[in-house]
Amino acid sequence: MIVPARSVRVLCALGALGVALTACGGPRPSSRVVTATATGAAQRPVVASRPPTLAPGPAGLAPVFEHGPRNRGEKTVALTFDADMTEEQGARAAEGERFDNPPLIATLRRLEVPATVFMTGRWAEEYPIQARSIGRDPLFEVANHSYGHQAFTADCQGLPTLGADRIAADVERAYTAFREAGVADPMPYFRFPGGCYDRRALRALSSSGVTAVQWDVAGGDTAATDPAVVARDVLERVRPGSVVVMHCVRSAAPVTERAVRMIVPALRERGFRLVKVSELVGAAAATTS
Repeated sequence: MIVPARSVRVLCALGALGVALTACGGPRPSSRVVTATATGAAQRPVVASRPPTLAPGPAGLAPVFEHGPRNRGEKTVALTFDADMTEEQGARAAEGERFDNPPLIATLRRLEVPATVFMTGRWAEEYPIQARSIGRDPLFEVANHSYGHQAFTADCQGLPTLGADRIAADVERAYTAFREAGVADPMPYFRFPGGCYDRRALRALSSSGVTAVQWDVAGGDTAATDPAVVARDVLERVRPGSVVVMHCVRSAAPVTERAVRMIVPALRERGFRLVKVSELVGAAAATTS
């Protein structure tokens, strides 16, 4: 089930939690990082020992990241795309409904846009060739969006709720699906289905060693019919350090690829540099270390 990006997120009272780098950077190291030029063009990969994560919050809760620093000398923005898919949607995919979006990925590559794909394990199982291609492309990074897109809190946009005692196993099940699909170096980042979380969910997630990544700009592409409206909404709200959330599911977000073709040139004309989430997390950690 796709959750509308405009829907109200359930945010815990903790807000942004600790922002110091952990000693090990999380349990899932990556050996590749892509930088970008001022125009956004991808450069050759450079070696990085581990991706940056945030330190655990109070009482050892999983840390939450919503956007990067606002006061840096350069303007950066991360475009992220949720590859949603529930276990129940497998039958619909078998009947031809498209929960993938190859034209979107092709456009990101053509425009040389670094991006972070928050992928469900179920999506990786349904589209293993695409998942592997995205995961092995240094232009992108793959992060965890749960296995079957079940809510981690009650009353989350109508999603079925996953018990707190199953959260850690669900996150690990998604990582297993990534490995089986051949995804290289998934990142130690997690996005809550529906954007919903509370203190109990953060406590359950802490054992996975991930940083929970939210957003500050919702693309509003779910069920949208006019790409210009999506582009306008993003461009009106984006700020330095913003994390933008859109979707990589054609059946539920059919105009996303066309919207991206409008958003990317406009951001670059305004002087924004497009980056992956890992760069923003690293910048946030560096400003408080």
